[in-house]
Amino acid sequence: MAETTKRNARGGTGAKETRRQNAERGFTASKSLADNLQKVLVDLLELQMQGKQAHWNVVGTNFRDTHRQLDDIIDSTREFSDTVAERMRALHAVPDGRSDTVAETTTLSEYPQGEIDTSETVDLITDRLEATVGTIRDVHDAVDEEDPTSADILHAVIEQLEQYAWMVSAENRTPARAKS
Repeated sequence: MAETTKRNARGGTGAKETRRQNAERGFTASKSLADNLQKVLVDLLELQMQGKQAHWNVVGTNFRDTHRQLDDIIDSTREFSDTVAERMRALHAVPDGRSDTVAETTTLSEYPQGEIDTSETVDLITDRLEATVGTIRDVHDAVDEEDPTSADILHAVIEQLEQYAWMVSAENRTPARAKS
């Protein structure tokens, strides 16, 4: 049997840590940070599911554009929820996206069942986009104080969801009259 010799690397002891040891180093989220990111996660997951419900059941004038716009929102919220959950894991927190947890802890109102007219869908989805942004803004300062990197993720989510809220709500707006 050949004997193995251990060589020391320059500037180090030569001992290598296992992947598990490497993974356990670095910044670890406090309970408060993990809880705040969890609040964002559940609202993003719920927004995604409600967006899909709206997508399947929207009917009426401008159906196709509303249907497609909902697809964009659904795709973005799926990506955002994944980004937030993976950030939690990077900080050694455990995200909980189980349906029971989402239903019990989301701040979003329940979405109505059945076919919904496009005009009402626009209002319902706008309300839910704004509610999700509200949750993110509520936790933002505390997240930023503890972890500016996670706050940067929240900034990107807020920016996109506010843009969607503006674009979706514009479907039901009438032009404001100029004041003279």
